[in-house]
Amino acid sequence: MTSAESGEQSRSAASPPAPWWRDWTVLVPILSAVLLVLVWGRGLTTIVVIVVAIVLAASVLAAVHHAEVIAHRVGEPYGSLVLAVAVTVIEVALIVTLMTSGGAEAETLARDTVFAAVMITCNGIVGLALLTGAIKYGVPNFNAEGAGAALATVATLATVCLVLPTFTSEPGPQFSSTQLAFAATASLVLYGLFVLTQTVRHRDFFLPVDDHGAAIEDEPAGEEHAEPPTNRQAWTSVGLLLVSLVAVVGLAKIESPAIEDGVRAAGLPNSFVGVVIALLVLAPETLAAVRSAVRNRMQVSLNLAYGSAMASIGLTIPTIAVASIWLDGPLHLGLGSLQMVLLALTVIVSVLTVVPGRAIRLQGSVHLVLLATFVFLAAFP
Repeated sequence: MTSAESGEQSRSAASPPAPWWRDWTVLVPILSAVLLVLVWGRGLTTIVVIVVAIVLAASVLAAVHHAEVIAHRVGEPYGSLVLAVAVTVIEVALIVTLMTSGGAEAETLARDTVFAAVMITCNGIVGLALLTGAIKYGVPNFNAEGAGAALATVATLATVCLVLPTFTSEPGPQFSSTQLAFAATASLVLYGLFVLTQTVRHRDFFLPVDDHGAAIEDEPAGEEHAEPPTNRQAWTSVGLLLVSLVAVVGLAKIESPAIEDGVRAAGLPNSFVGVVIALLVLAPETLAAVRSAVRNRMQVSLNLAYGSAMASIGLTIPTIAVASIWLDGPLHLGLGSLQMVLLALTVIVSVLTVVPGRAIRLQGSVHLVLLATFVFLAAFP
């Protein structure tokens, strides 16, 4: 090491951290929370709608930053699990809140939201990550055992909770109280078993792999000298991540009237609003997955995608089952024939993508076309 390099490192080490009011990753969550409080329940002018949209986008970026800080501290696959569960918990809270307000679409809100999340994660996030990684690295590698286990869990949860209700003896696409209790219990058990497998029993299945398929414990080249954040920094990021995610969900809900107006002006069905909201809520995970793909950590991208789909089903259905005790009206969970075809095609294509343990641009493009098909048919059923 030269003396100039040593002097540069010394100056870098001696320089104090920037004050919090100059750090955008701290300011944005705070400002977004304040804005959420100020505009909640109020009529918005065009200028305010634009401001909310800008702050919403900034909150997504802040959420991704703090999720990466946490991931650097706790390592994989815990980091991707933190972001997936955090987003899903807030998403579930939003669903329950909207269902308690009633309305004609309350009985199908949980089904439509969960199905949209599954299609966006398994096709949108996976496809975008695969295409990004393939463009930069040619043929990105991942662990087929870990990704396959996650995909199998997602497919089982989706079938039990979203397909079977259509074929029960109950009138309408819904479970009886006993069937709903069984589905909720099975969802929790299956999700808990997967988390145990991912974090304890077979953690190495969910770590990034090198070109020879060997698990990588350390950061990729260029990041190995970055010091892990302290416990205080990590816990600060946990709090700011939660604030950012609350802001993303809350501001997305505030933007929904403007989105509804745009949907109506375009002649699209009201159910399409749910797709737009789901895209906004899942934006932090999407951005985090793409950034991992750019760093040649495709397994992290798949952990985020399949983990989010799994958490969306495995946490939402049990929560809705409990909430149905005091919620009025039926709870329609069963998918229609068109949705089941899209789900089956997604599972088949995902299996063919995961089994080789490596992917090319075509596979990422196929997933993105499936997402485009879902969005198109949601807009023009």
